[in-house]
Amino acid sequence: MEEAEYESVLCVKPDVHVYRIPPRATNRGYRAAEWQLDQPSWSGRLRITAKGQMAYIKLEDRTSGELFAQAPVDQFPGTAVESVTDSSRYFVIRIEDGNGRRAFIGIGFGDRGDAFDFNVALQDHFKWVKQQCEFAKQAQNPDQGPKLDLSFKEGQTIKLNIASMKKKEGAAGTPRARPTSTGGLSLLPPPPGAKTAALAPLSGEHLSVGGSVVQPAVSPSSGGATVSWPQPKPATTATADIWGDFAKSTGSTSSQTQPGAGWVQF
Repeated sequence: MEEAEYESVLCVKPDVHVYRIPPRATNRGYRAAEWQLDQPSWSGRLRITAKGQMAYIKLEDRTSGELFAQAPVDQFPGTAVESVTDSSRYFVIRIEDGNGRRAFIGIGFGDRGDAFDFNVALQDHFKWVKQQCEFAKQAQNPDQGPKLDLSFKEGQTIKLNIASMKKKEGAAGTPRARPTSTGGLSLLPPPPGAKTAALAPLSGEHLSVGGSVVQPAVSPSSGGATVSWPQPKPATTATADIWGDFAKSTGSTSSQTQPGAGWVQF
């Protein structure tokens, strides 16, 4: 079951005038100057409606809305609606009654904007009708529409610059693999700027502490092995004055007790 058509309103103008027009003697078109523009035959409201693909120009009473005349329009521009040759505010329309009788009358708008809206409303409607017809044809024959052909034509070739692709790959480079040990564990390289730890001096070497040369001392319990031990500097005069009598009282005791070899005297 097809969807029921509904009537839509395309344009409404509250002020329009109707004129009697003389028969057209030649094919040059209608001229509004030949009408009695100061004496319209009727004045009222104009309404354009659409139902399906048809448009209808209805002339109605401003107050009661009673229909004065109606002009069915099946295409635009066409014989149902024609513009005059000497003005943009006047048109000739073909009205019809329910009994099949037709007549041509002139209509005019006092404002050019109203005449422009009247013209555009009809143009938009029939533009929509044309689009609907094209969509319906495409739906019935989908294979007849234009197709996108991406195939190679006869004799057509393409070129691939493989050398430039290899250069780009070589410029990008690949990360080098780190060396692995025999056990499968990766060996990290030493950090940059690392220094080798200082080794202790061998036996028999001299140490320099505070500008004085210190001989390695021999520990009795080490079996003759030398132990590096810095020797204190001799006390200065200022240091002796500070200790005073304490140094004198302990001098006799320290002289009686002789330090062993390799021990440092305090």
